[in-house]
Amino acid sequence: MTDERMQAWRPLILSGRWFQEIPEELRARLLDAAVVRRLSSGQRLFSRGDRPCGLYCVVEGAVRISGVSESGKEALLMLMEPPNWFGEISLIDGQPRTHDAVAEGATRVLQVPQAALKTMLAQEPRYWRDFALLMSHKLRLMFIALEELSLLPAPARLARRLLMIAEGYGNLHEGPRRVIDVSQEQLALMLAISRQTTNQILKELEARGAVRLTYGKIELLSLEKLRDAASPSP
Repeated sequence: MTDERMQAWRPLILSGRWFQEIPEELRARLLDAAVVRRLSSGQRLFSRGDRPCGLYCVVEGAVRISGVSESGKEALLMLMEPPNWFGEISLIDGQPRTHDAVAEGATRVLQVPQAALKTMLAQEPRYWRDFALLMSHKLRLMFIALEELSLLPAPARLARRLLMIAEGYGNLHEGPRRVIDVSQEQLALMLAISRQTTNQILKELEARGAVRLTYGKIELLSLEKLRDAASPSP
């Protein structure tokens, strides 16, 4: 990376679990090939059905990964925040994008173009495993979410999702964040429950001293109480 701003992002990028654990040579090649993409709020990075365009890392802001039905109903899968990487599915199978990716607020991402990735992998096929590990982590999260949707009541699912977001979906080495930038509307979309139900559950968690609610943010006051709420009695 030659841009000064990109150099300033390096410690943030290195704080991510996946990036920290891949070979040093691969880390260097990804950052050398990366270009900065600046997105305004609501700007689309790519759409479902688009051709593969590379791998991305969020360094500022967030990217909303979602799908929208023909009737306009949205299914919000997750908000990709720094220092998460995404886009590896289309890299591995060469198929069109599976979902929409839209900037949530002013956002900057690093993009490693598809052509650079293909060249890199042709030269070093051993790196395929590292990208497969990135995808397998997302697959695990998907299976967990599907199981929770089928087996857990809404309050437990919401508490677990707050913990998951605070832990960067398992990507943070330095422990969970205490303040997460997620609105009640976004939580409702992620969990496929109503905005009213989401507000009611959050108010109950606030009364228990587990969280504090502010506009567009949720402060985690007690991880222990939140974990208790995430583990309902049998």
